[in-house]
Amino acid sequence: MPTPRNSAPQRKKKFVAVTKNDTAPPVTVRIDNWFASQGWRSFPFQRQAWLELKRGRSGLVHATTGAGKTYALWLGALAAFADGVAERPKAQALTVIWLTPMRALGADTLRSLKVALEALDVPWTAGARTGDTPASERAAQGRRLPTVLVTTPESLSLLLAQANAAEAFSSLKLVVADEWHELLGTKRGVQVQLALARLRRSSPGLAVWGLSATLGNLPEAMDALLGPAHAAAGVLVQGKTPKRMLIDTLLPPRIERFPWAGHLGLAMLPAVIAELEQNRSTLVFINTRSQAERWYQALLAARPDWAGDIALHHGSLARETRDWVEFGLKNGLLRAVVSTSSLDLGVDFLPVDRVLQIGSPKGVARLLQRAGRSGHAPGRPSRVTLVPTHSLELVEAAAVRAAAQAGRIESRHPPEKPLDVLVQHLVTIALGTGFVPDELLNEVREAHSYRHLTDAEWQWALDFVTRGGASLAAYPDYRRVAVDEHGIWRVPDARLARRHRMSIGTIVSDAAMRVKFWGKGGRGGDLGSIDEGFIARLNPGDAFLFAGRLLELVRTHEMTAYVKPGTGGKGVTPRWNGSKMPLSSELARALVEQLDEAAAGRFTSPEMRAVAPLLAIQAEWSALPVSNCLLAETWRSREGTHLFLYPFAGRHVHLGVASLLAWRAGKLQPASFSMAVNDYGLELLSAEAIDWASLFDADLFATDTLMHDVVASLNASELAQRRFREIARVSGLIFQGFPGAPKSNRQLQASSGLFFDVFRKYDPDNLLLAQADAEVLRQELDLGRLEETLTRLQALPLQLMTLKRPSPFSFPLLVERFRERLSTEKLADRIARMVQDLERAAGGDAVPSNEAVQEQTAFGVETPQRRAKRPKKVSRPLPLLSQVKPRE
Repeated sequence: MPTPRNSAPQRKKKFVAVTKNDTAPPVTVRIDNWFASQGWRSFPFQRQAWLELKRGRSGLVHATTGAGKTYALWLGALAAFADGVAERPKAQALTVIWLTPMRALGADTLRSLKVALEALDVPWTAGARTGDTPASERAAQGRRLPTVLVTTPESLSLLLAQANAAEAFSSLKLVVADEWHELLGTKRGVQVQLALARLRRSSPGLAVWGLSATLGNLPEAMDALLGPAHAAAGVLVQGKTPKRMLIDTLLPPRIERFPWAGHLGLAMLPAVIAELEQNRSTLVFINTRSQAERWYQALLAARPDWAGDIALHHGSLARETRDWVEFGLKNGLLRAVVSTSSLDLGVDFLPVDRVLQIGSPKGVARLLQRAGRSGHAPGRPSRVTLVPTHSLELVEAAAVRAAAQAGRIESRHPPEKPLDVLVQHLVTIALGTGFVPDELLNEVREAHSYRHLTDAEWQWALDFVTRGGASLAAYPDYRRVAVDEHGIWRVPDARLARRHRMSIGTIVSDAAMRVKFWGKGGRGGDLGSIDEGFIARLNPGDAFLFAGRLLELVRTHEMTAYVKPGTGGKGVTPRWNGSKMPLSSELARALVEQLDEAAAGRFTSPEMRAVAPLLAIQAEWSALPVSNCLLAETWRSREGTHLFLYPFAGRHVHLGVASLLAWRAGKLQPASFSMAVNDYGLELLSAEAIDWASLFDADLFATDTLMHDVVASLNASELAQRRFREIARVSGLIFQGFPGAPKSNRQLQASSGLFFDVFRKYDPDNLLLAQADAEVLRQELDLGRLEETLTRLQALPLQLMTLKRPSPFSFPLLVERFRERLSTEKLADRIARMVQDLERAAGGDAVPSNEAVQEQTAFGVETPQRRAKRPKKVSRPLPLLSQVKPRE
């Protein structure tokens, strides 16, 4: 069988399939001979892809991770375009562009492509062009591109900005968009769409193919890739090769009946260590960089003998560090790597035989993608083990496995008409070959996201790049494009051209400071980057954890934080900006189905049997949230009247629902509300007594005035201004600075805020403002899902329960609200008291000490000595859920 992408084994003897003369056999024969020499066999979906490429068709290959998708397109490209070349020329013209969403994946893909070139003795050259490519190699590529070029969307746009772009791409035959599902729903995917429309102009017969492994909306994904003019002729090639996927859960030693999110689940550390000891190589995936830093430190503290055998990997570490970790994984030199999504994608780590997922993956596709990093070869099983950080994640674990086995994978949808990306593309093309507006408009409309672009929107974009729109016409820096004497629109100013080249791309992050060791030579040099806002809160001498080390801040200078090795015990963990991942719609639906089963007394999985005591308390004190009714709980405390609601729609939607309900309820009964949300539900708290039973009859979930009410209920202007910062950078309104002298985050915020205020006052019809409003509703509040949720809730019968004390499902919402206004120490004290009170009311089973809660809130590790100091409690058995009488 064939190797998967990026994992061709080393051949014991070199197989030479051709001779250096005119009698060289066709590439298809060489492929058959190569496969036979390795004992492989091709899969049907690979042969179908080879045939469609030979026919000149375009399409999408969808198959499981590690099934051989890369060879499906790469060997097909060689068979289609490399035949008939008998001698090896000095350089073959550019024929294939292989787009990758990550530089690490690009480097790994290039190695795999070269393996096939060598084995088949195909006279092609291969190279990469990414942010990691040395300047000397980029200069050589400027003179002549290799036959196959592995690159990123940003680097491809830079090539389109060259004056000789049309000539350089004239010989292009094929573009492959690798991991298309990763790009599809982002502005980077829109950038790819526009680039493909431009490349088709230089190469009218261009074939375009995508590769994807975890995607629910395949027809839409292919339409977005191929564009409206070519989608109907596209071919969907699906790999039906069987892939064993084992998904299990590491059950905790004890079940918290009153769980709360926010701690790292380090109570599971001994169990995780035991699992790592049993495997040759394991990837430990964690959702955030802060959490990854803490888990890595905890593993080293518990097993100092593993120093050098385990490693840390995330996107903020220096490239040299990441390269070292990836090399160690590929060569089986590391026992375990603690990683974030930086290792999600298809880099091949063949020695990895196990994946651990700490905490909920929050989505089915994300879990399958990470599971595929183990057993990354056809025929090899993939295994992922979920490690819950609190008890309710056991329900999520059972749900995600059920959804994965049923093939219920999330869809990803391309953005509609992002004008900031269009403005950037116009300047890019003007900087390259130049353009004529009417011709370029037809080309832009060949991109799926701009298929409905209106003439008025097009004219606005042209006006914006030529004079900055209605409010910036007096400023020369915004006259980026002008018409030359031949009627071609070009960038007339060399300074503006340089600035644009350095700003191409749609990846926008907050300003980051480099972290380097203090002193000449240092003891490791560059360590990576940290958000500027985090460093700004530290004083010289403060200690923090980064890159798996305890560091002490020495000084900051010109966006660089100089550090030295820290001494002593704990340091603070960096917090990187970014929203929490919300629960996906597919996983949320599967989670409620698990609760439906529990309500019927059916506990068919180990996870649900383990969490049964928690669910029994929930059913005894309130009711279980199920799919055929809407559970609402009310509770009176010293703080006021609490409402807990459980739509199970994810934290983004719940923020919109909570704000909407508070605004509508406040109109009916004057009151002020504070709120908290998590992935399961929301809390509204009012100091006044609220009769929620009567308010729910007042059509609180109506959708006919949804847009108006959502905007009115939220601080929409503040949200839009925050979103506008990204739009301003992508569209070129603000410049992030030159290499080595970037602008600070405060400067960028001030600049974008100034533009936002100017446009609001003097150019209210500016379409970038409208885009900011639309992105807030679509991305931050998920307006479409919000409307679906309200429609569903409106149709459900209400089950309103009055609580004597917080239920297991409402307790995490209380903690979520406390966290916003209490320090870590005060939060620990508050949680400890509440948990002890609730556990006594529930029977006094395994009451945690205040010390244990402090360790969780401080992200510390509970030692056996501390655990031994806990007082022994006598517990009574709880009734089975099936024995609990339903509440009226």
